[in-house]
Amino acid sequence: MGSSNTTSPSAAEKTEVLQGLDKTTEAIIEFLYSAEVSMNICADHTWPSVAMGVEIYKKGLFELKTRKVKFRTITDVTKDNIEYCKELMQIAELRHLDGIKGNFGISEKAYTASATLQEATLLQQVVYSNVKAILEQQQYVFETLWNKAIPAEQRLREIEEGIEAEVFETITNHEVVSQILVDLAKSVKKEALFFLPNDKAMVSIDKLGIVDYLIKASQKSDTTIIRVVCPLSNENAEVTNKIAKNAPRIQILNGNNYKYGIYIVDNQKALRVELKVPSADTFSEAIGFAVYSNRPSTVSFFRSVFGLLWNERMLNEQLKLHDKMQKEFINIASHEMKTPTQAILGMSGLLQYYPEKKDELIEVIRRNAKRLQTLTSDILDVTRIESQTFQLEKERFNIYELLSDVIKDYTERIKSDNKNIELLYEQQNINRPILIEADKGRINQVLSNLLNNALKFTDEGQITISVYENSDNENKKEVVVKVVDTGSGIDNEIYPKIFSKFATKSHQGTGLGLFISKSIIEAHGGRIWAENNADRRGATFIFTLPIIEGTLDAEHNNQK
Repeated sequence: MGSSNTTSPSAAEKTEVLQGLDKTTEAIIEFLYSAEVSMNICADHTWPSVAMGVEIYKKGLFELKTRKVKFRTITDVTKDNIEYCKELMQIAELRHLDGIKGNFGISEKAYTASATLQEATLLQQVVYSNVKAILEQQQYVFETLWNKAIPAEQRLREIEEGIEAEVFETITNHEVVSQILVDLAKSVKKEALFFLPNDKAMVSIDKLGIVDYLIKASQKSDTTIIRVVCPLSNENAEVTNKIAKNAPRIQILNGNNYKYGIYIVDNQKALRVELKVPSADTFSEAIGFAVYSNRPSTVSFFRSVFGLLWNERMLNEQLKLHDKMQKEFINIASHEMKTPTQAILGMSGLLQYYPEKKDELIEVIRRNAKRLQTLTSDILDVTRIESQTFQLEKERFNIYELLSDVIKDYTERIKSDNKNIELLYEQQNINRPILIEADKGRINQVLSNLLNNALKFTDEGQITISVYENSDNENKKEVVVKVVDTGSGIDNEIYPKIFSKFATKSHQGTGLGLFISKSIIEAHGGRIWAENNADRRGATFIFTLPIIEGTLDAEHNNQK
């Protein structure tokens, strides 16, 4: 191609490169004013500012509308050029195409192109042609791009409403993938789901700062859910400890090694990455190709895959925990059963040699037989609860009377054990009974479990039982029973799981009593909880039971 001093198109076909502001400007204006039927322009995101920001170009483009020339244009509509695009839409049919790079114009008479554009600046270099073959070829290119582009109105609405255009990309540039992952971690608002393919992956994303972004997101909002599945080892122990220390609400499950990683944020964006070099130290060195998308269907699919993997690992953890608890229970139960059994056998053998100590030996046998019976009963209760065959035999009774009977029994027990403990009983109104409909034997069992617990961990001081009426959140009447002791309190390790099976720090007991008590109270529609006392001396256990509306006064009057 050669250069020419003239820019006026002639009948002779030619293609030329024009340089210098005077020549290029003259050529562009000639090109715009020569169009009689159509004008099609395709250019990158800087072009709207050139078209509407350079007055001489703007005037020429508005003249197209005056002359009723069909004007169509394709560009990359962005947040930065949105106002220029709105101006263009007054005179042209505008469409958006992500990342478009072509800068050319085509009319029925000529073709112009520029390699580079600068915002709101005259063109420095222009290619001009009126060769028919080139016009036909470039018109075909324009029509192909036009059919792929979307209406500018749609893109403008997406930008103004904060809606990201749908993307589905396969990316091989590892640095680009790393940056996408960093951007995902930075943008977390409600949820982040990370499935890491091996233990080194957690270390490598930590080097990118991603773990710190996740910690910040978790600290920022109590409702943000962050879940991570990753093989755990000494390799990433430092990172997992950092997470546990700074963001304990981030959930981490131990996983298996896989070939792929999945990263999903706010159910809006998903990244799937191939693990190519498992031993690599950095994220970009370790990965192969990646798929990034914000399409709802694609994100939903990846989220479903993550959900399946998460549930599989969760079930695996629960099975491990169950297996551990079962083994612990067998050890505890065998020890608990062995002790009274040996005592019974031993005392039975001594009876024939020491008949004069018959009463004393029989008392030891009776006490250990009762202990063995309680253990057997607890195990049967747990079996019934878990098999959902646990049944209640309800009757209406005054809870004051039940409490009085229980307190009498335990007052005698404390005396016989020679413990320096005072058992106190506080009632709201002894002359007005509190009637409940419940399984009397089971409520007695709950009270016994709570008092046994209090006695076990209290060497001296007081155990106070108080009972009163209350209204719950729905303004329904309930009875509240408190057992307060001055013992050692609830161990910090046990506190979160105190009502779970086998939760105990005692050298005696199976840890089933509170689990059973919770099941009994909840089966009655009540609540049970525990807390350490404010003065750090002892603990308080509280349970509630519903009071039957409309029966309290009537029953009281009948008793009169």
